[in-house]
Amino acid sequence: MSDFKVASRYAKSLLDLSIEQGVVEEVHSDMRTFDNICRQSRDFYLMLKNPIINPHKKLKILDEIFSKKFHQVSMSIFRLIIQKQRESYLPSICRQFLFQYNIYKGIETAEVTTTFPLTEDLRKEFITVVRNMTGKKVELEEKVDKEILGGFVLKFSDRQVDDSLSGKLKELKLKFQRNQQVTAL
Repeated sequence: MSDFKVASRYAKSLLDLSIEQGVVEEVHSDMRTFDNICRQSRDFYLMLKNPIINPHKKLKILDEIFSKKFHQVSMSIFRLIIQKQRESYLPSICRQFLFQYNIYKGIETAEVTTTFPLTEDLRKEFITVVRNMTGKKVELEEKVDKEILGGFVLKFSDRQVDDSLSGKLKELKLKFQRNQQVTAL
């Protein structure tokens, strides 16, 4: 079975259970924290993926780190997944849970990339643009990338608005190349 299918099924079960138990917000908070740790700590991520490390050792590590902070529903899914020796899927399951949670809550995740940190006014403008186009609540992820030289790149749903200087330069380069090919004929 593919990683996506496994992660999707466990995430759906976790979402359904957390809704049933009335702890969806607590589990969502736990999964966001877990996802951040997986993204920030390569060692932690690799430990989960490493088939040489005993699953019981992995469970002990997760218990040590999270049992006092995370809701018992979150911890029970960790235990179940590790018991079934599918702990390498935990980061994917977590991301799938966050994705399915957003669908459940009607939240659109948008990513904006600029060359500088956004001001509060600009942040509100981007959120308003995405909200008007999707009709959903917006969760904005911000990235700073000097490579785009100026402007912004906004991604949400299946759309991308590239108003960056580097994007315009690439577009201009393609036009020049096309014109050279046409004149060569």
